[in-house]
Amino acid sequence: MPCWRFQGGVPEAVLARDSRCSIYRPTVQDLFLRSSCGRLPTVAGGPGSPELGRGVGAGAAGLPPWPSEPCLTPRPYSFPRSSRPGPAAMKIAVIGQSLFGQEVYCHLREEGHEVVGVFTVPDKDGKADPLGLKADKDGVPVFKFPRWRARGQALPNVVATYQALGAELNVLPFCSQFIPMEIISAPRHGSIIYHPSLLPRHRGASAINWTLIHGDKKGGFTIFWADDGLDTGDLLLQKECEILPDDTVSTLYSRFLFPEGVKGMVQAVKLIAEGRAPRLPQPEDGATYEGIQKKETAQINWDQPAEAIHNWIRGNDKVPGAWTEACGQKLTFFSSTLNTEGLVPEGETLPIPGAHRPGVVTGAGLILFGNDDRMLLVKSIQLEDGKMIPASQLFRGADSTGLELTEEDLVTAEAVRGAWKRILPNVVEVEDSTDFFKSGAASLDVVRLVEEVKELCDGLELENEDIYMATTFGDFMQLLVRKMRGDNKESQCVIDHVEKTVNKLTLRMPHQLFIGGAFVDAEGAKTYETINPTDGSVICQVSLAQVSDVDKAVAAAKDAFEHGLWGKISARDRGRLLYRLADLLEQQQEELATIEALDAGAVYTLALKTHVGMSIQTFRYFAGWCDKIQGATIPINQARPNRNLTMTRKEPIGVCGIVIPWNYPLMMLSWKMAACLAAGNTVVIKPAQVTPLTALKFAELTLKAGIPKGVINVLPGSGSVVGQRLSDHPDVRKIAFTGSTEVGKRIMKSCALSNVKKVSLELGGKSPLIIFADCDLRKAVQMGMSSVFFNKGENCIAAGRLFVEDSIHDQFVQRVVEEVGKMKIGSPLDRDTSHGPQNHQAHLQKLVEYCQRGVKEGATLVCGGNQVPRPGFFFEPTVFTDVEDHMFIAREESFGPVMIISRFASGDVDAVLSRANATEFGLASGVFTRDISKALYVSDKLEAGTVFVNTYNKTDVAAPFGGFKQSGFGKDLGNLIVPAFIYPFNKHRLEPAQSQGPGVELMRWLLTSCWEGIGDKWGWKPDPAGSRPDRAI
Repeated sequence: MPCWRFQGGVPEAVLARDSRCSIYRPTVQDLFLRSSCGRLPTVAGGPGSPELGRGVGAGAAGLPPWPSEPCLTPRPYSFPRSSRPGPAAMKIAVIGQSLFGQEVYCHLREEGHEVVGVFTVPDKDGKADPLGLKADKDGVPVFKFPRWRARGQALPNVVATYQALGAELNVLPFCSQFIPMEIISAPRHGSIIYHPSLLPRHRGASAINWTLIHGDKKGGFTIFWADDGLDTGDLLLQKECEILPDDTVSTLYSRFLFPEGVKGMVQAVKLIAEGRAPRLPQPEDGATYEGIQKKETAQINWDQPAEAIHNWIRGNDKVPGAWTEACGQKLTFFSSTLNTEGLVPEGETLPIPGAHRPGVVTGAGLILFGNDDRMLLVKSIQLEDGKMIPASQLFRGADSTGLELTEEDLVTAEAVRGAWKRILPNVVEVEDSTDFFKSGAASLDVVRLVEEVKELCDGLELENEDIYMATTFGDFMQLLVRKMRGDNKESQCVIDHVEKTVNKLTLRMPHQLFIGGAFVDAEGAKTYETINPTDGSVICQVSLAQVSDVDKAVAAAKDAFEHGLWGKISARDRGRLLYRLADLLEQQQEELATIEALDAGAVYTLALKTHVGMSIQTFRYFAGWCDKIQGATIPINQARPNRNLTMTRKEPIGVCGIVIPWNYPLMMLSWKMAACLAAGNTVVIKPAQVTPLTALKFAELTLKAGIPKGVINVLPGSGSVVGQRLSDHPDVRKIAFTGSTEVGKRIMKSCALSNVKKVSLELGGKSPLIIFADCDLRKAVQMGMSSVFFNKGENCIAAGRLFVEDSIHDQFVQRVVEEVGKMKIGSPLDRDTSHGPQNHQAHLQKLVEYCQRGVKEGATLVCGGNQVPRPGFFFEPTVFTDVEDHMFIAREESFGPVMIISRFASGDVDAVLSRANATEFGLASGVFTRDISKALYVSDKLEAGTVFVNTYNKTDVAAPFGGFKQSGFGKDLGNLIVPAFIYPFNKHRLEPAQSQGPGVELMRWLLTSCWEGIGDKWGWKPDPAGSRPDRAI
């Protein structure tokens, strides 16, 4: 699409980048290409070939064939429909090849043109080119001439065959053959060719490569009229794009040159059919010509800055590949980047002849240096024998260990073997030693194999790089099985499990920090003991994270967010990974519940249902949210007469720090992390220091689920070190915290002073439960017991104070004491235990002191109040009555199995509401009554984030959870948590730079409504007050 400007109230297309170009006047409909093609499939190869358009004149004769096509994945696109009838149909001959040629062919036919013939390359290894294959299915004549001329003369039979078709226009979307001028000049409209550069710059072969090698800031394509020169014909249409710092031939092609090139070719034909196609002579000023890039000319010159070396490597990625001599062999480098922020050049050195400094092999890849001492990073290396490896594994010996395939794996292997046979028709039998590429596969086949595996292996996502790194069938199956098992080598890490036989299970528990997809020791190998509250014994030593470990984890999370696979996959694929993680949690629920009982003292049956069960539900719920986080289109206040619109998007924040408590270790992790991941963020989480083991087991399951490395990082440690550093860290953009109000206030202050990061807090509570005389007393007693003693009283929303109407007070207390006497205190692993140990020794001591203070202030201790005389941290279920409003136990939370009962005068609803609300906390509350009017009135007046009516503790993953006042702000669960982990902003806000009259109003509406990305080309500008300039499109 040419760039556009307004002149005299009518839009005009400028077809060159200087004042010498001429101007034509398109109508509104010229802005849009009419088609219903819909989604574009993932493809490989295409017009990025350096021989695109080559051979229309004598200057191209004798050039060697293009060695292979780059492996490319263009993004899907669709064509908006015009409301105006199309131009007159033409008879067109399509000359070319590849999926790019096929797409142009399909859209030309959908535009109503008659394709009278397709001329493409002969079959290779028994496989037809996609363009010819599609045309043959459509019944269009297909010709596969191996050559068009001999000894400088066009072959008469070829010319005669062509002329018999009666074509009015030749369209060459991608053609690697030499086409004689007798064919080029034959149609009455001539021939048009696509070239992947902004002519006259980069004429000739390897145009995309040279655009990158020269470090051009702008790239694009040209559609020109063929003549007898080499890419020197008159210009018809150009469109430019920005070259990104880490663009390769593949990314530039797939992001822009393929989708926009197809649109451009179709539009060019439309302009010709309407008689409005310009012919602008190419200027010679600024013209360049570079030859085809070959392997022998792609050696790296090390005597230049890092940016120039990076441009050379990316400009030769994937074909022919920039190489150097090192380690006694020829090494070819791929996937280069200048983004080395946070990388430390520490590792094994790689001497490189001629280099300014030796390279350094690190865990991130190979660090190289320019003569300006700046670094660049290479992530993949091809050895001289053709094997592709991660650069980080350059000095690792070959891994001779192979996985033993199960019967299920063998069934999968046969299905995949069948896919190889379909892709490689000339291979009689696919053996383990069969090499994919040596058997004739090309880059298009790489994409096909990725898609076949996705269908055969339940949506398993492979990268194109995976096939290049496992080229034989045996190696490929090893890689595939590892990925299916969740332990592919890239993310595989050595896990030093602590093993214990408990609850008729063998528990295998990680005990190290989890950073960047690996379990590692803390700085200085520091550890601490985690204790079993049932008997006070040591479970194991756990790594104790230090400040430097927090920095490493945040760096890993930041890299995963900005450069990793997590940010590249679709939202739906992200949801699929979270569903897979939920499935793994379900498969391991008995082990996880046992670890919760062992490490946190949770009663096993409760842990199975709530701690683990609700965690599974949470991940499934938010997995479904991944592809439903959407923006809006909003008519803004100044909508008339300009009819402008604001379009909003919701994007992830970045690195999020999560700090969770010890009462529900896995469930609190899930409540906060699932929504965070669903929104596309990465996470550094600090589990409570006293209960780290389920979080570390969860980290292990994320590897099996295929969550990319760095997305989730787990740091056991103290709040004063790990939590404080997360709050202070400049690269953390959000803190989600559950814990005490005192600590929450310190976190808010740190977040404000550091980088004003977003914060959500779920803090302390003193939840009132009001029980009226007209309630169902049996149910009130049952739910009152649950409101206090559920999970040993270690419950955020536990009823911290019960207000019981005077007329039923004594009866209520009597029944409660009777029920307390029935509670069995014992090992949390016993199935009939109803009350297990408190979480840790310090908390047990606080409960003892809490009850002693209640007695001292004059409250009546009806039962309990003491530590149970047995090993472990057991505390008696406790009931206090006669508690007055001024007492410490009436105002402060016990966070334990302590029921605080106060009576209120019969019928005095407002008085009891005043007492219930006389607290700085407001997390939850409850009311029991049969009077619906009273229930509604009381629930409306209670100042709490949750009000339970005739029930208690009934939380659900779909219901928002959070408090008022000093119980915090922000919500867990439900759809209200999602906005806490995203940035909403105005993505597009366009306004006219000047008035252009009523004839432009329709164009303005169409542009703001239908076409992104060209507002600035129309003389429109982003609103600096309403949108972020760096995000304006």
